[in-house]
Amino acid sequence: MSWYPVAPVAPAVEPVSLAEAKAQCRVIGTDEDDALDLYIASARAHAEAYCGVAFAERTLVAHCDSFTDMARLPFAPVNSVTSIEYIDVAGAAQSMSAAIYELRADGLDAAIVLKPGAAWPAVQPGSRITLTASVGTLPPDDVLHAMLLFIADSFDRREHAKAGDWTNLDSLLCNHRRGV
Repeated sequence: MSWYPVAPVAPAVEPVSLAEAKAQCRVIGTDEDDALDLYIASARAHAEAYCGVAFAERTLVAHCDSFTDMARLPFAPVNSVTSIEYIDVAGAAQSMSAAIYELRADGLDAAIVLKPGAAWPAVQPGSRITLTASVGTLPPDDVLHAMLLFIADSFDRREHAKAGDWTNLDSLLCNHRRGV
């Protein structure tokens, strides 16, 4: 498999609202809103990195070398495929027809496979294939709880602290890890 790193894209709506973060941290007023917004985004990013799951809906773009890489997509859950683009053997940019492939998004293991009787198009050697997809899901309650703990801990400490060997965050997130 040869997926290149996916550039992070901030979601339009975070899974934890500013009001929920304020309630968790017992904050009244707006003086801490900027810091709390940062902690909310950090908590989501931490949960997503730990679990390998997108916990907020957004569009992601990924690049790979071969159509065989589509057998396991680098992010989950995948809601829909927006486009698959490639460079054909003549060097022209092409967008693949949805009549050729189908998305199989069974739980957290998403794949793009050929429809019966279809074949992957020939690509220019050395070119990359670009996949654009909508990903994300609402996090389960224990993941939301972990995010709120992360936010409150970040708000209370505001400095680097050594995490223990196994934390409450690990306990709440471990059952939602993808590919482990």
